[in-house]
Amino acid sequence: MKILVLVKQVPDTATQVKIGANPKAIDTAGITWIVSPYDEFAVEEALRIKEKRGQADVVAVTLGPDRAKEALRSCLAMGCDRAIHLNDPAWAEADTLATAKALAAVVKQESPELVLTGRQAIDDDMGAVPAQVAELLGWPCAYWIMEEAVDGDGKTARTGRQVEGGLEIFDVPLPAVLSAQKGLNEPRYPTLKGIMGAKKKEIKDVKAGDLGLGAETPQLSVVALEALPPRPPGRIIQGDVPTAVKELVRSLREDAKAI
Repeated sequence: MKILVLVKQVPDTATQVKIGANPKAIDTAGITWIVSPYDEFAVEEALRIKEKRGQADVVAVTLGPDRAKEALRSCLAMGCDRAIHLNDPAWAEADTLATAKALAAVVKQESPELVLTGRQAIDDDMGAVPAQVAELLGWPCAYWIMEEAVDGDGKTARTGRQVEGGLEIFDVPLPAVLSAQKGLNEPRYPTLKGIMGAKKKEIKDVKAGDLGLGAETPQLSVVALEALPPRPPGRIIQGDVPTAVKELVRSLREDAKAI
């Protein structure tokens, strides 16, 4: 069985993000880059499927600049067998659809039985690429999965999709695209052996021309980034408890318009 895991490199969650000199982009100086956390759940699930079945080819795929290879190395250190890096100036301004087209083209070349990805990347929080890839491939897609089990013959995956108050259970015919939600599993930490072994594993560089694609005008573009306005200072309400409660309710109703 072959499983492709689509991952994205994003700024670390602890990074203090600042808008760059170009108001359409962030300042990348000093940023620590990581694999998007939801994508780590997808990588872990692919590895668990491999371990349960005894044999599988797990391939990590990303689209991004040269630094994105670090994300692929992290996936290889976790246990992925090989990786594919889509790196071409033609994708420098790629929106979600252009990204999905490139990823779908790789999926067609690799012909996997299953594609796993995170529910969304934590930098832009769009969550559009998994469904777009599935649509371009004509495959079924299940979002926000909390449970997953591939049947013995590799023809169907039973998935539990998170909804308010419970799970929706679907039998999804394979090949399919599944996007992982927090709670699906607990991603493993790379071992020293895995980190050393990752240096010897293949990372295949792919250009747009290799996929029969070229540069295209994105349908979605960033106009500008704006920092959040500073929070107003807090207020401490003085007085005994009954007086403070009355003033709090009044303030919430009349000043904040919250109740």
